[in-house]
Amino acid sequence: MAQPTPRYVTTASGQVRIWQAGEGPDLVVLPGLIQSAEGVAARTAAACPGMRVTALELPGIGGSAGIDPAGAGRCADALAEALRWTGNAVAAVIGFDLSAPLAALLAERLGGTAAFGIATDLAAGWQRAGIRPPDLEPRQDGTHLQALWSFLRDRHLLMADNPGQPATGGDAIPDAASLSTTFNAAAVRPDRFASLWTLCLSLPLPAAMPTTDLANLLGQLEPAGRPMPDTQPEPASALTDGRIWHEDILTRRGWLHLRRSGAGGRPVLVIPTGGGSSSQFAPVVQGLAEGRAAFSVDYPGNGLSGKWTDRPTIESLAEDMLALLDAMGLETVDIWGSHTGALVGLELAILAPERVGRLVMEGPVFISADFQADLLENYFPPIRPDKWGMHIPLIWNWRRDLFMFWPWYRVERAAARQLGVPDAWQLHNYAIGILQSGETYDGAYRAAFSYDTRKRLPLLTRPALICAGPNDMLKNALDEAGDFAPPGLVDIRETPTTVWWPDPDPAAAAQSLQLYRDFLDG
Repeated sequence: MAQPTPRYVTTASGQVRIWQAGEGPDLVVLPGLIQSAEGVAARTAAACPGMRVTALELPGIGGSAGIDPAGAGRCADALAEALRWTGNAVAAVIGFDLSAPLAALLAERLGGTAAFGIATDLAAGWQRAGIRPPDLEPRQDGTHLQALWSFLRDRHLLMADNPGQPATGGDAIPDAASLSTTFNAAAVRPDRFASLWTLCLSLPLPAAMPTTDLANLLGQLEPAGRPMPDTQPEPASALTDGRIWHEDILTRRGWLHLRRSGAGGRPVLVIPTGGGSSSQFAPVVQGLAEGRAAFSVDYPGNGLSGKWTDRPTIESLAEDMLALLDAMGLETVDIWGSHTGALVGLELAILAPERVGRLVMEGPVFISADFQADLLENYFPPIRPDKWGMHIPLIWNWRRDLFMFWPWYRVERAAARQLGVPDAWQLHNYAIGILQSGETYDGAYRAAFSYDTRKRLPLLTRPALICAGPNDMLKNALDEAGDFAPPGLVDIRETPTTVWWPDPDPAAAAQSLQLYRDFLDG
């Protein structure tokens, strides 16, 4: 089964993420609310050879979570705008389960193209039984995520109109990996997923809409004869309201996910810590985007980037960054990197110094051999989704403890950190990055603890600032870096705060960002 490819399309309402698979006339799919757009794109393309399937993540879900699903018309308008590149030359619009009414509205906006419903019997059953999500507002204990997992799983396990009985018929029950993909998209903004469900539940199923299933869909489409499309979605572009915008870039080494802001000037590449996504680095990206383009990247195996096959090293991650610059057509960039990202930036500056202007290294890793062995043995709990979602409380509590103890597994008074426990939404954001990373979350993270910073730093030939905030657990770099940094090339300074940690003092954050900008402007 072909792997769908992701794209972001920018609309007036926000960005819509689409997944494409196959070649041929365009077939548009709304995946419903209990399956991922990625999975539905793959299955529909397999069932409809000779068609190019475009599955859209619905407003409020996944890469489309930035769009508030406030009304069916608003949702249909955003989806239609995300498909403007088709020129309305669409063979049909397919709507799964609760998205069938939206598919009918979308088909009208695409010039009256044909629309079909799949699994609308499920939607009708949920409507009769009044099935609605539980309260999904983030909670400090993370149980809202467990509730979402159970809600999604139950929609596959239980009869649609009698949720007290397991269903004895229907499609195959998704395995843990498929359910995890669906859950991860719904969990980005669980409040908006709940709003979208409530909206779609209130929409009447179109009486005139023909219904089918995947096995029989191809036979119900118009006979072949449409010209092969030569149009592609426009590249993602900035949002008009200044919010971070997203883009997926295909490099020679795989797909990498970017979060972007600003324009002009010499671009600055923000390379994050390991483990999750780069979403928590939004304050850095936006703070550095004054008069220049700034973008952060998810490592392979982390966040929304593609997965790795060979376990990464700092050297291989630097190669990934170089491949990204080549794919974007960027000759030279400045770099801001934190922890793992500081090491990747250092290695990139050694690998291709002509591609790097100036480099900010926040908290590069300097640890003893004994501590390195201790971290590599104990720091990384195995994360593997199972059918009950038992990985969810593990991730939530692991990420929460990281804010309270260093290292997290040393739960004792002497190891307590003075960062404060983030609020529920902030913890939610961190947890989502780990959930998206899944079983490969530890690749870049482990690479940082295996890197010999003392050996590599003397090879640096580009101007660099080595820094750390007062509560950074890797602040010892400020004491150690001077013994290994090339003379006259590296500044070493403590910053007023760590900008990307939750709730930094606003004045201290502004001062730290100004320090970064002043150095990068050189």
